[in-house]
Amino acid sequence: MPEITKNAMITICGRPNVGKSTLTNRLVGEKIAIVSSKPQTTRNRICAIVNTGDTQLVIVDTPGLHRARTRLGDYMVKVARESVADVDAAVMLVEPIPNVGEQERELIASIEQSGVPAILCINKIDTVPKESLLAVIAAYAAAHDFKAVIPISAQQGDGVDELLAEMKSCAAPGPMLFPEDMVTDQPEKQICAEIVREKLLLCLDKEVPHGTAVEVTRFIERDSEIIDLDVTIYCEKASHKGIIIGKGGAMLKKIGALARTDIEAFMGTKVFLQTWVKVKENWRDSQAQLRNFGYTE
Repeated sequence: MPEITKNAMITICGRPNVGKSTLTNRLVGEKIAIVSSKPQTTRNRICAIVNTGDTQLVIVDTPGLHRARTRLGDYMVKVARESVADVDAAVMLVEPIPNVGEQERELIASIEQSGVPAILCINKIDTVPKESLLAVIAAYAAAHDFKAVIPISAQQGDGVDELLAEMKSCAAPGPMLFPEDMVTDQPEKQICAEIVREKLLLCLDKEVPHGTAVEVTRFIERDSEIIDLDVTIYCEKASHKGIIIGKGGAMLKKIGALARTDIEAFMGTKVFLQTWVKVKENWRDSQAQLRNFGYTE
């Protein structure tokens, strides 16, 4: 591998569900950020590390900018707003819609305030006719002078190499910020907890999965290269606990089986996973509970 002589810290920002985590995973080449079709999947900022040629890119995946209804929501919006400060560039990810929404205008204002160069990245181009992109580009060009405009499909991988090249052009001379074998700054325990939360989002409906938090209470690597993992799922209501467990424990078993498959793929070893469900009423509005689950300033 060539010696790293340049680096850049680049944030990926946008409204919820625009594909920020899908793009992060695509750039890294493996799954480090959870994804789901439900908005507000990402709660914390996650750093992904991509080494490409002589450059190390530290990519910051952030929560989507949305209208907060809980203290957890306030925290997520604060993280999203602050994500464009203290970085070398911002990638603003948008959907192929030919008008600039309220959340996008707010992000553009934050970008202009911080003075960072911004790349406009139009995602989900596999879902619209190519000629319709001209109107999208025109709408955003009128709102801000972007360094570059790159249409992509994070899902399919189209345009991602062009985006990577543009991100590299934002790098400045500097040392490696993370060891070359690291792909994320997230501890393994945290990624395991997030994978379980992803499966809750996948398997459960409406408000139930948004009211869950996941804590790894035991993480032990045995000599036989098996990992013992105990996970507690917290929800806000006793009725939600029943939904998560399901009839005869079927739903919890399904969530556990899906999570174990992904955790084993991530850890590269066999995992013995045990799950419990507990009720913590209104934890999303409790400062102490938010701190307890790692949602801190």
